[in-house]
Amino acid sequence: MPNISFTVDESNAGIRLDKFLSRRFPEKTRSYITKHIQAGHISVNGLSVKPGYAVHAGDRVAVDIPVKETQLKAAPIPLDIVHEDESILVVNKPPGLTVHPGNGTENDTLVNGLLHYTDKLAFYGQSNRPGIVHRLDKNTSGLLVIARNDEAHRFLQKQFDTRQIKRVYSTLVWGIPGESSGTIHNFINRSRKDPTKMRTTRDKGKEAVTHWRLIKEYLYFALLEVRLDTGRTHQIRVHMASIHHPVVGDPEYNGREKQLMRLPDNLRKRGAHLLKQLNRQFLHAGQLSFIHPLDKKEVTFNAPLPTDLATTCQHLKDWFLL
Repeated sequence: MPNISFTVDESNAGIRLDKFLSRRFPEKTRSYITKHIQAGHISVNGLSVKPGYAVHAGDRVAVDIPVKETQLKAAPIPLDIVHEDESILVVNKPPGLTVHPGNGTENDTLVNGLLHYTDKLAFYGQSNRPGIVHRLDKNTSGLLVIARNDEAHRFLQKQFDTRQIKRVYSTLVWGIPGESSGTIHNFINRSRKDPTKMRTTRDKGKEAVTHWRLIKEYLYFALLEVRLDTGRTHQIRVHMASIHHPVVGDPEYNGREKQLMRLPDNLRKRGAHLLKQLNRQFLHAGQLSFIHPLDKKEVTFNAPLPTDLATTCQHLKDWFLL
């Protein structure tokens, strides 16, 4: 049961307290929130108020709303902290680590590790995601910025909403694109056949923009630098598959054994070994730039390729060099 407190900003002034909290905690029903206001579990400026109280800019709201204990259980998960200050953390997430609890994963997530590492995390937004501003897929490695207070969370979230955050990924794809660079601009929606997967559409879903640039060519493979304007679920993986260059190792978007048929007979065994060694999609968020919440200056952080991806690159040099 976390103790959460935050200050009301100008944009929310005049809103009923119960409605304001419903926006902050969308996974909770209005009746659930009303019950806790009436029970005195939620106060404003240290005083008990009614659900219909109109909040003012500068009001300090203190909330003690229970969430599932398993969702917020601290766990001694090793973290690669790239940067730390009073406002943010920057973490280099390893592959295989889910960012936050949900969908059957309760304890072994980045959030559980963060709770073990620090008691200073923003609780702005969904209560099972303290500090989380953006996400990476479980088997995508790389940089994430974590908010340590609500003000930092709002400031960073606004940058994501206005596409000011700069994210650079490294990915290895099957085949060599016909151009040295390109942009994929369409919409991404959930798959009708499999709701755990995404698909591209021309006009339905969420707008998605991906810029890619060819870094190095190998026999039957290409290393790309990818930059995102938007951050949709599985965006890079879906977009690269949509132009017939799926991410190497991606089990969900046709990036594994089926692609071995691209290779000649004498290289197929080496390709199979490459996939066996990799065991995940070759996708790494290696650079992250944003305006820092404290001094309002742009900062940039970098993370090198992890061992499994660096090993894959060495195999490419040994076996598939042009």
